Amino acid sequence: METTLRGVGVSHGVAIGEVRHMGTAVLEPPAKQIPAEEAEREQGRARQAVEAVAADLIARGNLAGGEAQHVLEAQAMMAQDPELMADVDRRIAVGSTAERGVYDAFASYRALLANAGEYLAGRVADLDDVRNRIVARLLGVPMPGVPDSDEPYVLIARDLAPADTALLDPALVLGFVTEEGGPTSHSAILARALGVPAVVALPGAIELAEGTVIAVDGSTGEIFVEPSAEKRAEMESAAAARKAALSASSGPGTTSDGHKVPLLANVGGPGDVPAAVEAGAEGVGLFRTEFLFLDDSKQAPSEEKQVAAYRAVLEAFPEGRVVVRVLDAGADKPLDFLTPADEPNPALGVRGLRSLLDHPDVLRTQLTALSKAAQGLPVHLEVMAPMVADRADAKAFADACREAGLQAKFGAMVEIPSAALRARSILREVEFLSLGTNDLAQYTFAADRQVGAVSRLQDPWQPALLDLVALSAEAARAEGKSCGVCGEAASDPLLACVLTGLGVTSLSMGAASIPYVRATLAKHTLAQCERAASAARAADSAEEARVAAQGVLSGE
Repeated sequence: METTLRGVGVSHGVAIGEVRHMGTAVLEPPAKQIPAEEAEREQGRARQAVEAVAADLIARGNLAGGEAQHVLEAQAMMAQDPELMADVDRRIAVGSTAERGVYDAFASYRALLANAGEYLAGRVADLDDVRNRIVARLLGVPMPGVPDSDEPYVLIARDLAPADTALLDPALVLGFVTEEGGPTSHSAILARALGVPAVVALPGAIELAEGTVIAVDGSTGEIFVEPSAEKRAEMESAAAARKAALSASSGPGTTSDGHKVPLLANVGGPGDVPAAVEAGAEGVGLFRTEFLFLDDSKQAPSEEKQVAAYRAVLEAFPEGRVVVRVLDAGADKPLDFLTPADEPNPALGVRGLRSLLDHPDVLRTQLTALSKAAQGLPVHLEVMAPMVADRADAKAFADACREAGLQAKFGAMVEIPSAALRARSILREVEFLSLGTNDLAQYTFAADRQVGAVSRLQDPWQPALLDLVALSAEAARAEGKSCGVCGEAASDPLLACVLTGLGVTSLSMGAASIPYVRATLAKHTLAQCERAASAARAADSAEEARVAAQGVLSGE
């Protein structure tokens, strides 16, 4: 009998197939004591396992490329953390086996992260995955991971580590469903990059029996268990119609009555550029430069290394717009040379622009590198600061850009509610705004973006969040300046229409989402988008806002 479940849709598309479960997590190793003379041998075993896991993560990253590569390289660094390994050695020295020493050391570090306001929940999930891989290697048992199967299937898991998501084979994994996670988690972002339909934060997902046939709608978040023949036909027909519309859609982003909405790509480095170009991106709306810095958390990359990375991206979009976010370090992206190690709540501490203003040499080097990278190129370079709170922040950043001789537009990200509330004041110092809806939602609702239990508050359809978007867009219009969205909200085609109706002037997203957004915008007039935006803001919940906007755009 067909039943319907609902989670959070995070990657467009439809998948229909049998359930296969993720490999089980490593069991806790026994706490047995070893003789003192075996300690050195066990320490060697632990180091070998750590190095092997780190090498495997790097190899997976090299195969995956793009943003996934940066995420996996960060995990490899986590596995090799010197303080963590020193703790492992200490535990083995007093009698633990290698596997128990690793397990307990990681548990201790995990507790430290969990006590840091839980902003690092996503890092905790990554840490657990690294621990499980090391312990599995030491115990000689299969790695936890994607099941072996010759037939296509829908993958079910409590959560998915980036190492697993990055190498999903779309030919076998039709889609995936997780019980944990949120719309802005690493796995959700990577799923969109892969083009694999995905639903997260589905209560009871792991209770779905192996072999059960389910239909997954990655757009709505609906899961149909044992779907009827009629339901399967309906979903397959809708998927085919959507595919046809995507193939027929090309060119710049525009509404059906000719209102231009540039569609830009979010990238983490040169590896993400080919997919963006293939999707028809009109430029880059968010170049996340922190991935370049995360290659070595001990020191900033040289000016020469930065110039090469930036130029590779700038050259890919001649005459196009490339918006670069300067280093956004802190919170879940700590850097030893830049961010404090003892903050009680890093999410509310010295993060983003605050870190850079405390280390003006790092900011100056990055701005100089961007200036050199753009020399002689016809690209329209724009540079923005993360975590701007007020006009003083905006002025400090604009002054730093001018002092570095940067020939570009200077902008501010709106990720803190104060920036949206005082957007017009900020725009007297900078030339554009860019809304990071992931963090803006997190700070608006006091809801960690990595915690599945509060995912409803991370829903970008929340009317309060739409109000802040509208405030920012209205301020930009009044000042005759632009206001884009570069958060994951822009990747939802229906919401893209609402954002356009709110007055947003450009949309930036993962490359895989661009065709969906382009095709949907082309079906509706600007007036329809404005009416949908008004209907969504008049609602009292995210679901009501979505339904209201859908009603307007479908003519109901």
